[in-house]
Amino acid sequence: MTYTSLSLTLIFVLIPLLLSKTLKLGLEKDTLIATIRSIIQLLAVGYILKFVFDAQSYIYIVLMVALMIIVATLNARKKGKGIKGITWKIALTLIVVEFVTQGVLLGFDIVPATAQYIIPISGMMIGNSMILSVLFLNRFTSEIASHQNDIELILSLGGTPKQAIHRQLMNAIKASMIPTIESQKTIGLVQLPGMMSGQIIGGADPIQAVQFQLLIIFALLTAATLSSIMIGFLSYPALFNERMQLLEVK
Repeated sequence: MTYTSLSLTLIFVLIPLLLSKTLKLGLEKDTLIATIRSIIQLLAVGYILKFVFDAQSYIYIVLMVALMIIVATLNARKKGKGIKGITWKIALTLIVVEFVTQGVLLGFDIVPATAQYIIPISGMMIGNSMILSVLFLNRFTSEIASHQNDIELILSLGGTPKQAIHRQLMNAIKASMIPTIESQKTIGLVQLPGMMSGQIIGGADPIQAVQFQLLIIFALLTAATLSSIMIGFLSYPALFNERMQLLEVK
């Protein structure tokens, strides 16, 4: 694709801008900011990845993965500001997800231990875990707010914090995992996933593209499960004080 062809794709930005202006949605500024940021960020990442791929240094690979985890943590923690220590809990969750998924892929020699494989796959795992963390925290805080009286009733009857919040915790874990599970049910029928489509457009054999995509969706299922469960069980104790009283969650 040439830069001339790429510039023509800005038509896809112009259409929502015109519609937003016509319908007075007020999204013109956000659309322009999002477009400019995506161009700058992706071009910058493209040059950085080219340097890392050419260097083939594990130090650069680790730095790239660490940067992904840091950015994902800072973004996800916004939904759990009222939970004490949420930043390190999200970071620990992302690190565990990365170690487990890459440990299986590299440990069993499923993919080569090169930057071209480690960084893109890590990005997908960490990005998915970040989204799952946000979904969980959003649902968990809502569940607590809407069932505060039930939780306090169980505590007043002698129940432990784990018993009091068990139902809300399980509901939040299940709710955050549903999008991942449902998307896998229709994969290939409703949509062709990005990695598979990219390989096919790049000229790869469709069967090989399918094999790589299956690798990713299976790994994403583990990432989703680990993310929801870890962030849930790490978070709920911080919602209670030393007297086992429920704290206010904003």
